[in-house]
Amino acid sequence: MNKAFFLDRDGVINVEKNYVYQKHDFEFHQGVFEACRMINAKGYKIIIVTNQSGIGRGYYTETQFLELSQWMLQKFKEQQICISDVYFCPHHITAGIGAYKVDCDNRKPKPGMILKGAKEHHIDLKCSVLVGDRITDMVAGKNAGIDKLFHVSPTVDEHSEVPFQYSISLLNAVTTYFQDTGS
Repeated sequence: MNKAFFLDRDGVINVEKNYVYQKHDFEFHQGVFEACRMINAKGYKIIIVTNQSGIGRGYYTETQFLELSQWMLQKFKEQQICISDVYFCPHHITAGIGAYKVDCDNRKPKPGMILKGAKEHHIDLKCSVLVGDRITDMVAGKNAGIDKLFHVSPTVDEHSEVPFQYSISLLNAVTTYFQDTGS
């Protein structure tokens, strides 16, 4: 079995700018490449799990999302970082249009994307980590059976019923995790 860091995209890998689907709007967060190199060096796979309701809302297409994802993956590759996979959910139960207006098991806070990634990449979820910027990410990780959850945010939500560690950046979360585990 493998272990993985499941990373949300918008707000964790790149700066949250509402429905990013073009390269010129995609801004990598400071420290992302260093954090991902550390993750890879410690033997963890990196799997991106991202809600993309902008597709379902008609703001951009799946093709546009996939093109941006390929560009993003190339940028990671240029930095000698291996991203094992990208999973996305284009659906939204209330704002989706047509076939995208469904209650999908992949849309976080449901754990579908994580469970699919775990199955396809032979991941031991108990040895894995999830990093996200929303409480729905934390709930999805918990629902999937991941115990190590990091909430990346400039503010602390102390009212959450989901136990997680607070962090200000992906690099901070990764550094904290490896210091805490002694790896």
